[in-house]
Amino acid sequence: MNELAMNGRANPARPIAIAAMFILCASILLFFFQCAKQLAKGKIWPMIIRVFGTISMLAASLIFTSYHDNMTIVSSAFGILVVIGIIWAVYKSDFTTFKITGVVCVLLMLLNNYIYYSLNGIELLPFIQKITFTVVLIWIAGLSLKLKNTPFSHQ
Repeated sequence: MNELAMNGRANPARPIAIAAMFILCASILLFFFQCAKQLAKGKIWPMIIRVFGTISMLAASLIFTSYHDNMTIVSSAFGILVVIGIIWAVYKSDFTTFKITGVVCVLLMLLNNYIYYSLNGIELLPFIQKITFTVVLIWIAGLSLKLKNTPFSHQ
């Protein structure tokens, strides 16, 4: 999403990448609201998932700006809390596969943040980000389908 490509020239894909990021963030936000409504129990966790999820996705949608580092911090901090809330709800359900894979997602996200902020293994970060992105999106898609195909019963 940088203005300049790796070769130093103007990045012609930037507008497409920014549009794709907005679509991705909106889609994940819809997933957060679906989980808050269908999966999370009580009053606190659904609210945390909705509010923190909104903050996380708004910040993530702005990582292409000059505030990249700040938006990454905000998105990561609130996003991890949202995922922990969703995994907590999954652990209270009978979605066994999603319990295990959800922990893998959190561990991968924590690894990304550790590398990003500590710079330890920074050369591996682009590769680990791609793996994390793929695993998390597969987890989200699978859990969305599971929720879609599960009868809705709230509290």
